[in-house]
This record gives sequence, C-alpha cells and structure tokens, in this order.
Amino acid sequence: MNDDRKQEGLQSLGRKTEYHFDYAPQVLEAFTNRHRDNDYWVRFNCPEFTTLCPITGQPDFAEIRISYIPDVKMVESKSLKLYLGSFRNHGGFHEDTVNTIMKDLKALMDPKYIEVTGFFTPRGGISIFPYANYGRPGTKYEALADQRFAVHE
Repeated sequence: MNDDRKQEGLQSLGRKTEYHFDYAPQVLEAFTNRHRDNDYWVRFNCPEFTTLCPITGQPDFAEIRISYIPDVKMVESKSLKLYLGSFRNHGGFHEDTVNTIMKDLKALMDPKYIEVTGFFTPRGGISIFPYANYGRPGTKYEALADQRFAVHE
C-alpha cells in the first residue's frame, strides 16, 4: 500500500483478510478523493452477492450495482467487498438490503450522488429489482436523482 493511503488510516488494504459472517457496516473504510476538481462516476458491480431470506432462512442471490459521484471521500474497494460479503448470513428483504447499502455508503462518504440496484434472482417465480438513489439536496445532484428515479425501469 502506498504511503498516502497508509496515512489515511485504512485497515483492510494490504493486510490479511478478516471476514465477518453477519452484517458489518463497521468494516467500510474511506479515503480522500484526489480529483475533487471534476465530477466523475465510480461504479462497483458485485455479481455474486448473497443474503438470507429473513423468513425462511433460504439464500437469496443477486447482482448488486453501486454507482456514485464522489465528493471528499471515496469507499475503499476491499472494505466494500468485505462489507457486501457480511450480508451472506444476514436476513433481510431485498428492498431493505438495497436501501441499507445505499444509506451505509452515504453515511461513510457523503457523496454528491449515489444509486444502488439489486438484481435478485427469482424466488417463488418472481424476480425483484429494488433501486434506491440519493442526490445532495439543493444541488444539481438532487435534480439528477429526481431525473434518474423518474426514468428508472
């Protein structure tokens, strides 16, 4: 790990991986955005996300997509991987899971804009694709959130 990142206090990057087996938002880590002078998208795709049905305890599988426009802080990708993996034995409805991920990342980074989509595989013959987004109030990103929400399929 480079010295700049060490100074930011990142704990997971460059160390032996410690896995959490239930919901663990405390593993999320952020670092400073070096390109605050311009807007840009960051997208993460987790095609092997798993969680448990809170009623039956059966596994649910999904692809989770996270896109955001950073401001001061950005999520560190290894910590995000560990965080998403912590849902593996956690019981949560699809809609709750997507909203929880978005809110946890919003609290960590305070991004200009963020959206999270879950493409859950069928359970009982029905696929569920929850979508949640946020744009910073009073800015063009709030308008972006409104616009993307309005045209979301």
